[in-house]
Amino acid sequence: MLNFTSKSLFLAIDQGGHASRVMVFDMEGELVASAQRAIHTTHPAIHYVEQDAAEILASIRECLDEIAEQLGSRLKHVEAAGLATQRSNIVCWDKHSGAALTPIISWQDTRAWRWLEEQHVDREDIHKTTGLFPSAHYGASKLRWCLDHNDSVKQARAENRLHMGPMSSYLAAQLTEEKTFAADPVSASRTLLWHIHRQDWDEYLLKQFGIPRDVLPDCVPTAYLFGHINIRGQRIPLNIVTGDQSAALFAYGELQPETVYVNIGTGAFISRPSGYAMLYARRLLTSVIYSNAHDTRYVLEGTVNGAGSALEWLAGQEPVTQLWEQLPVWLTEVTKVPLFLNGISGLAAPYWVPNFESEFLDNGDTAAKYVALIESIVFLITANVQETMKFASHPDQLQVTGGLAKLDGMLQRIADLTRLPIYRPSECESTARGTAYLAAGMPNHWPENKLGDWIEPKDNPVLDQRYLLWENAMLDRMRRANETSKK
Repeated sequence: MLNFTSKSLFLAIDQGGHASRVMVFDMEGELVASAQRAIHTTHPAIHYVEQDAAEILASIRECLDEIAEQLGSRLKHVEAAGLATQRSNIVCWDKHSGAALTPIISWQDTRAWRWLEEQHVDREDIHKTTGLFPSAHYGASKLRWCLDHNDSVKQARAENRLHMGPMSSYLAAQLTEEKTFAADPVSASRTLLWHIHRQDWDEYLLKQFGIPRDVLPDCVPTAYLFGHINIRGQRIPLNIVTGDQSAALFAYGELQPETVYVNIGTGAFISRPSGYAMLYARRLLTSVIYSNAHDTRYVLEGTVNGAGSALEWLAGQEPVTQLWEQLPVWLTEVTKVPLFLNGISGLAAPYWVPNFESEFLDNGDTAAKYVALIESIVFLITANVQETMKFASHPDQLQVTGGLAKLDGMLQRIADLTRLPIYRPSECESTARGTAYLAAGMPNHWPENKLGDWIEPKDNPVLDQRYLLWENAMLDRMRRANETSKK
């Protein structure tokens, strides 16, 4: 057990889709310092979603410097650090200089979807080996695209100076004095190249996707000494590297087995803890959320790609002044709501259709369209919660976090459809807090210092009917798409 004191502090780096954040927590789970920098996302072509690697690295370093200013003499009490990143993002870099050779290619990026379809991989074999389904959202096809199409990557490979892999590996290598080249299991598992049983790169899949083993980082546990971050002479051990969604599960300490955890940000992620047991579900992922030298923990996971990203998509088509002030009102007052079939960023669990065409089925004004889009997220979350119930005991409640969890009207609809009470913590931005908990060695005492809200389910026959109509429309759309593909 780590020897921490009442003065010990823990630093969490949360690299998210819209911002880089650094937060420091004490042994009571209280936030004592925080800094944030917005980052940019570009869409240079259809299916392309990129971020600038140098900008992201600089944003983290700026936040670390600001944290040092805020802490002053207390900086010496920072005992450990953790890093949480977007799980399926990848990047290629020069192993000598550390310079990025490509942009950060986002998990939302599906530029190589056609190449992946042409591989004709065994879907069920991939699922049993990796816990995932073949999808261009995951790293393998992105890495192969870089090897095939990026001249800088080709040259670095020829000159034996290429490193490539999860974004977390790149950031850990650049932030630590030791330049450690390692991949945590959460990020490695999102590449479609990592064997969930052996917890290492899978030779068959590396060959299948044409990814050379020597350019990939070594696979290590979540809890591992990745090196030291030097902040103004203070060497802080980086002892946790993980994914944002996995870290968020631990924001309030140990996981509760009868709770379904829902985190709604750019995407929505629905997780049902299965402890140390690997459960397989036909239409859900089996995801690693934490490991140390002795144990590994798993969840059944459903994913909704189009949550916050879907709102951004609609805002690009129908801009609204002060959208976040308007949404709560519309969710309460709009009664005539069209159906929206939401395939933004690719339709994921439980349907898994990569090139699903999003569509409003009925006419509606701007307010009605935004409500319909929110309801499509609610419907997809509900479908995933229901799917988890087929493979685990009936849950007692949902815990919902993330930026969109602030919308009462959205959470009430989820509660009404799932027939489950929802607990919303007072602090919905949970990734950094969970990362700090892991960096602190998962202490028994990690209190939630300010209690959140409970949303109780209500009878809502109108919403029940709309969900049934949506569900039938989704199934009809996929049936027609399958018939077309067979012709």
